[in-house]
Amino acid sequence: MSTTTDLSKKILVVDDESAMLQTLRFNLERSGYTVVTAGDGRSAIATAQREQPDLIVLDIMLPVLDGVEACRQIRKFSSVPIIMLTAKDQEIDKVLALELGADDYVTKPFALHEFLARVKARLRRQSTLPAGHDEAIALAGIVLDPSRQQLTVRGTEVALAPKEFGLLRVLMENPGRVVTRQTLLDKVWGYDFDGEQQTVSVHIRWLREKIEEDSGSPRHILTIRSRGYMFKA
Repeated sequence: MSTTTDLSKKILVVDDESAMLQTLRFNLERSGYTVVTAGDGRSAIATAQREQPDLIVLDIMLPVLDGVEACRQIRKFSSVPIIMLTAKDQEIDKVLALELGADDYVTKPFALHEFLARVKARLRRQSTLPAGHDEAIALAGIVLDPSRQQLTVRGTEVALAPKEFGLLRVLMENPGRVVTRQTLLDKVWGYDFDGEQQTVSVHIRWLREKIEEDSGSPRHILTIRSRGYMFKA
């Protein structure tokens, strides 16, 4: 039975296969969600901007603009949860999509009950994320302002993808403390994330390129061998 919370949630489903699109739409609507659809990557971006969905289901193999690039473009203006649909032979694209900001993936073919469970879990996590402290954090010339989703490094504003922002926030909220990769995965990607821990390493490297004066010899985001990472002021 649908809940009031379900009925308030809007999901954008993007797939160029009509049968798949209609199947997912039917089952999501039967579960109580409002569903909008798109059939290619460019339409997905426009629909995401217009409809402001609570979650996006995005196939990787799309015409006009593929799902990976669509994900990258959507992440420029939205932190909406994105679940990628991937084929078994798309391992590289799957990892790339997660690195660019997707929150989860489902491999085709999949059981509908598994898919619906992933959707429910992702929406539940999104609605129960702790608000945390929105005060700006200022350390060593680096100012992170959660309320504005803004980062300033030595007086210069620096753009961050949502996952990069989340990682830096966790690290800066725990200066001088070791934060394990698993903790970062849990806090930034979610407890139900089943991707590779290498995803964290890639995002850490991107962060260093943006905030360190010399990313090859970082002073602030330190790797603590076999343990995790630490922010040093």
